[in-house]
Amino acid sequence: MKEKIEALLKQVQQMQAQSADELESLRIKYLSKKGEITSLFGEFRNVAPEDKREIGQYLNELKNLAQQRIEELREQFEANKEAAEKQDLTRTPDPIDLGSRHPLSLVKEEIIDIFSRIGFTVEEGPEVEDDRHVFGMLNFAPEHPARDMQDTFFVEKEEGQQKPDDILLRTHTSSVQTRIMTTQKPPIRVLCPGRVYRNEAISARAHCFFHQVEGLYIDKNVSFADLRQALLYFAKEMFGPDTKIRLRPSYFPFTEPSAEMDISCNICGGTGCGFCKQTGWVEILGCGMVDPNVLESCGIDSKEYTGYAFGMGVERIANLKYRVKDLRLFSENDVRFLKQFEAC
Repeated sequence: MKEKIEALLKQVQQMQAQSADELESLRIKYLSKKGEITSLFGEFRNVAPEDKREIGQYLNELKNLAQQRIEELREQFEANKEAAEKQDLTRTPDPIDLGSRHPLSLVKEEIIDIFSRIGFTVEEGPEVEDDRHVFGMLNFAPEHPARDMQDTFFVEKEEGQQKPDDILLRTHTSSVQTRIMTTQKPPIRVLCPGRVYRNEAISARAHCFFHQVEGLYIDKNVSFADLRQALLYFAKEMFGPDTKIRLRPSYFPFTEPSAEMDISCNICGGTGCGFCKQTGWVEILGCGMVDPNVLESCGIDSKEYTGYAFGMGVERIANLKYRVKDLRLFSENDVRFLKQFEAC
């Protein structure tokens, strides 16, 4: 009988099952009422009295080992089943690196967040626009030389189509402002973020498409001082509390007076460096008071209402914030570049 126990002990030690059904078959084979181990307990009565103690210990060890081994296999199947239920069968077997938010998205949302604290809301419009909203309502006469400031992509009309001749890709998000002014009554306080297009040679400093955020505020008694205060607040929130600004006279067809705004260089602190060309100042946006002609063309009484507008390039702000020298990096989807912003 001892030889039978040792043989079964080896079988139990090597016991394996590929499924829960196989495991149940093994349990029945060894531990059921008619199982092999149970049968040995039936034969135990025929063992000589002087051998009962030794054989009894062997039998108990065999039974305990069989129960332990079956329980281990059962727990293993349950763990595998739970893991399989949690597994995403649509996921690729190759490891997937977590992505990061694009630096332009980070900067755009930060700009929106800053201006939202002083009452600006976000408005968006179509990228494929008409000449009237992009130029006509913004004080650009048909032969105005200012149209040459922006080399425009026009959408050609195919033969047989009734498409108007003045469809184009917007060159600035000011077209959203004209749509807002013609559909909403003052007071108006909006931000217009979006992608714009200009027919320019692609280089480290220019691209044929880029991103803008423009702001518009129209109400009674809005002054240039209000504009300056809003832009000073933005500069300090975006670049730090020690940031200074200066406004230089400029020209834009849709604002009068117009200005370009510089900030004290956030790299050298205004002392002068290669980035700011030793001037201590860096240009970041254009702004001005909305021209009365623009208000009138949009159906707003310029004698009752005044307003200011400003516009900045998101890439320009991103360059200053993250010191990216080549604009092409923003649109090339180079993972090595984008990984730098995982912690942002």
